[in-house]
Amino acid sequence: MCDHSNKNIYLPYLTTVAEIIDETPDVRTLRLVFQDEKVNDSFSYRAGQFAEYSAFGAGEATFCIASSPTRKGYIECSFRSVGRVTEELRRLEVGDTMGVRGPYGNSYPIEQLYGKNLVFVAGGIALPPLRTLIWNCLDLRDNFGDITIVYGARTEADLVYKRELKEWQERGDVRLVKTVDPGGDGPSWDGTVGFVPTVLGEAAPSAVNTIAFVCGPPIMIKFTLPVLEKLGFGDDQVYTTLENRMKCGLGKCGRCNVGNVYVCKDGPVFTAQQLKEMPMEF
Repeated sequence: MCDHSNKNIYLPYLTTVAEIIDETPDVRTLRLVFQDEKVNDSFSYRAGQFAEYSAFGAGEATFCIASSPTRKGYIECSFRSVGRVTEELRRLEVGDTMGVRGPYGNSYPIEQLYGKNLVFVAGGIALPPLRTLIWNCLDLRDNFGDITIVYGARTEADLVYKRELKEWQERGDVRLVKTVDPGGDGPSWDGTVGFVPTVLGEAAPSAVNTIAFVCGPPIMIKFTLPVLEKLGFGDDQVYTTLENRMKCGLGKCGRCNVGNVYVCKDGPVFTAQQLKEMPMEF
């Protein structure tokens, strides 16, 4: 991790936009390089952690760090334009400056996953919080068993990371199941049609020696957890992330509070068992 002991916790690092990728009509990925070379060389994080991204003059927005910790020299964030800050971030061009605070929060226990089979289940814009872990595991591929990715969106156009989906589909060591909601397919669609929880049930990955990771809209998670339970996954075999609850990243504003849990400090990564202990989260 980066050492925050000698810096103002509210003062962001300055980064330069090095690359812009339009994933969908309203989702964009920014590749960021730290302007301080020492920070760029030393900045470290774990898959699952998040950061605060600044559009100067507009404010901050909270997203996961979508790139893998194994990829050095830059970080990436992916976001949908939904408000003032994200609209300002979307106006940035290559070479522009923006701020980054972090990394914050806990992470996926990747060392505990060695030797396990992995199942990733995501919907829509919720793939970025899993993308960091997927690439982390693929870059360390020999440490894991079977890897299954079930990913869906409302329409084909809403699927993010299309180039990476193609790469995963062509790999011989990954099972990718792509799906779009009924009515969301087009003439070029080569995947499944159906809602993510249903398609997951049909794919029926084995729960034996397997850990599942779920990220999506709350309604998707609500209907996915019972499917995993029916497939034999215990609550301690399922992880998710609640990063959409967060605002300041430091547990100061209280927006992330769920019962006695502060998502930005105690999370954003939780097991299904921990979710069940929260008051009516889903």
